[in-house]
Amino acid sequence: MANNTTSPTPMAAPGCPMFDVTNYTCSNALILPIINEYTWSAGTRAFLYLLAMFWCFLGVALIADVFMCAIEKITSKTAKVRIPDQNEPDGVKIIEVKVWNDTVANLSLLALGTSAPEILLSVIEIIGRNFEAGELGPGTIVGSAAFNLLVISAICIISIPEGEVRKIANMRVFGLTTFSCIWAYVWLSLVILVISPGVVDLTEAIITFLMFPGLIIGAYLIDKRPCMKKEEVVENGMVGISLEEKSETIPVEEDKSHKNLLKLAKELGHESLDQGIPPEEAAKIVAAKLTEKEHHSRMWYRINATRSMSGGKKLVPQVYSAFKDQVYDVTKLPEEERAEGKMALTTKDHTAGGTKAVIEFTAATLSVLESEKKVRIGIRRYGKMDTPATVRVETINGTATAPEDYIHLEEDVHFANNEQLRQLYVEIIDDNEWEPDEFFFVKLALPEAEENEDIVLGNISITQVTIINDDEPGKLEFGKPSIIAKESSRRVRIPVNRINGADGHVSVAWKTRDITAISGKDYQGGEGVLKFDHGETSRTIDIEIFDSMKPERDESFQVDLGECDGGAELGKIRKTIITIVNDEEFNGLVSRIVNLTKANMDALQLEDSTWVTQMKNAMNVNGGDLENATFIDYLLHFLTFFWKILFALVPPPKYLGGWPAFILSLAVIGFMTAIIGDLATLFGCLVDLNDSITAITLVALGTSMPDTFASKQAAVGEKTADSSIGNINGSNSVNVFLGLGLPWLMATIYHMTQGTEFKVPPGSLGFSVILYTACAIIAILLLIARRFLKPFGQAELGGPKWPKILSAVIMVSLWVFYVLLSSLNAENIINVQIGG
Repeated sequence: MANNTTSPTPMAAPGCPMFDVTNYTCSNALILPIINEYTWSAGTRAFLYLLAMFWCFLGVALIADVFMCAIEKITSKTAKVRIPDQNEPDGVKIIEVKVWNDTVANLSLLALGTSAPEILLSVIEIIGRNFEAGELGPGTIVGSAAFNLLVISAICIISIPEGEVRKIANMRVFGLTTFSCIWAYVWLSLVILVISPGVVDLTEAIITFLMFPGLIIGAYLIDKRPCMKKEEVVENGMVGISLEEKSETIPVEEDKSHKNLLKLAKELGHESLDQGIPPEEAAKIVAAKLTEKEHHSRMWYRINATRSMSGGKKLVPQVYSAFKDQVYDVTKLPEEERAEGKMALTTKDHTAGGTKAVIEFTAATLSVLESEKKVRIGIRRYGKMDTPATVRVETINGTATAPEDYIHLEEDVHFANNEQLRQLYVEIIDDNEWEPDEFFFVKLALPEAEENEDIVLGNISITQVTIINDDEPGKLEFGKPSIIAKESSRRVRIPVNRINGADGHVSVAWKTRDITAISGKDYQGGEGVLKFDHGETSRTIDIEIFDSMKPERDESFQVDLGECDGGAELGKIRKTIITIVNDEEFNGLVSRIVNLTKANMDALQLEDSTWVTQMKNAMNVNGGDLENATFIDYLLHFLTFFWKILFALVPPPKYLGGWPAFILSLAVIGFMTAIIGDLATLFGCLVDLNDSITAITLVALGTSMPDTFASKQAAVGEKTADSSIGNINGSNSVNVFLGLGLPWLMATIYHMTQGTEFKVPPGSLGFSVILYTACAIIAILLLIARRFLKPFGQAELGGPKWPKILSAVIMVSLWVFYVLLSSLNAENIINVQIGG
């Protein structure tokens, strides 16, 4: 606790005492205050210390980001291994394997990364107090463990979307870390309350410290299971394989990732054509989709959470909001649901951005029964609507001629201001003679006197009108004997026409037949019945075309018409051949999206940045992605700008295997935790708050906040609960074994050289440890019950709504109970004597 007294210092003149302005209330911490605050009020100082403490929490989170990027670089190191392979020319295959075992990395460097502030705070406090025990470091470790296990677990339980669950996959390692976590605090209670109450000797300190490598070795053995037969080893639901087999799967996984990338790129290529999405935005959507589908470690979520808290560069590409609703959210749907929402290709914008009026027919083809005696022609206008417009309409003979089959029409059609639709009628001659179907054309033209350049014709400036003889049911045939289908179109529409009559309801059977294209692989083949209503003259058979990874494509299949019903007959064209070919323009677009996606993915790598990249990301909000930056991003960027610029000077992890970044960032974390320790001590002194209460509340919450956001994101984003709550117990164990074992070891060695004892008064720490241990056992039993009981969904996270809420309430209530009783005991409002 900082000095909270004011000492008078006598002056030379008798009777004239004077206060020493360098020794005032709450002024004696390890580093702070750095300026004289003698004239400041206690309230002002407390408020500023509290703000500074939260600001430093953000700084520690940011430097921990750098620290864990260095850890990622270190633990991702690979080594080349030579294995026998008969398929290789020299009989030996060289592969790359990871040096670090994932479980060992999680419990050593990665756990150290998330626990570094708590561990260093405890070490620095011991050194700053001349190797005497303090309350801030141990209190922060226990308080952080309570918050992690109780509050973070509650948040993860309730964050899972309704109807979904998340289970722990690696139960063996989870069981070990859970036992280790409970044992760590039981051992802590035994040391300070039973074995040698109030004193920690060298043997106890050594045992506590050695439990850390013991935990790592135990987790490694459980992960490898050397005593089990190969066929009995199951990992994440898959039969285990040898080193050689694992290594051989790496190219397979890479090939699978490339196929997923190509598939998504083609899908977004279609959307880019259909909806006018720029390739750059399509590449961002592909990168975001791939990132979502990948499995990520707890460290990845921790770093992403920290960057979100500071307005920094996110690890998931930000999709522009206009395209997010348009495409990105749609691509997250199941494939069969997405197929229902496919849109037709858009055409050229004749309106020139709304500056011209466009006039065209409402349909490119029309059919009319001869007995109807007239056909309605629809004309529409769009684009510029605030001016009048005129268009010339004229009929042109085809196989139908005027005046024998229809009455010739030639007239001007006028559109008033804001008028959108006009219609006119062409008279049809009805006779009693049977004749084949005939057609004529209706054409639009701008009058010669029309000098207004703001009026243009649209795509449908000519429409074909077919006069159907309605005295017979007609004949059914394909519109063409062969059709070229581009792979990029994703489906081919095969027209079937009804000619020489349209009377009554008729149908025709159809069936596909493979030639060089294979049904189910290249296209969706099958058979069916195509029905025509009375007067209906044209229908289509839609066949889905599958994407192929082939650079060149020329494959064919055939569709045959079969038995007719309703009195109809087959026409001349009874079969059609569909040839599937590549679309070079589309393939070029896909290739560009793939390359842009790879560039986006490379930019998201944690350990591949340079000093220039680090400084650029530090100086720009949202890593330079201003289009997707929110007001909160700007605010957080402003608050953390100093820390970002300062920490951008740390060597990037890509240099020297990440070790310079690891060492320097660890040193910075140590210095900043010393500042936080001073701020917490001085704040507690000024508001008359016990160090142990400050530790289990403000400091514990501040150091655990990045883990809170990271665990929530991992719970929602991962398929299992391992990355969200699976590592909590391991981190809590490391906190005790290193956060208390290391400073205890240093202090006991120091006191042994001095011939004294290292005293650790049980006091509030002993009560807090026993209380937390009881709450932790209840919480773990609740998680076990959730895994095996149906009412909870048989999973640690998620499940039915009300049991999920009940579990979260129980967890948070346990934390409130722990904090409340620990605080009351520390302030002697309740007096629980443990260990004398």
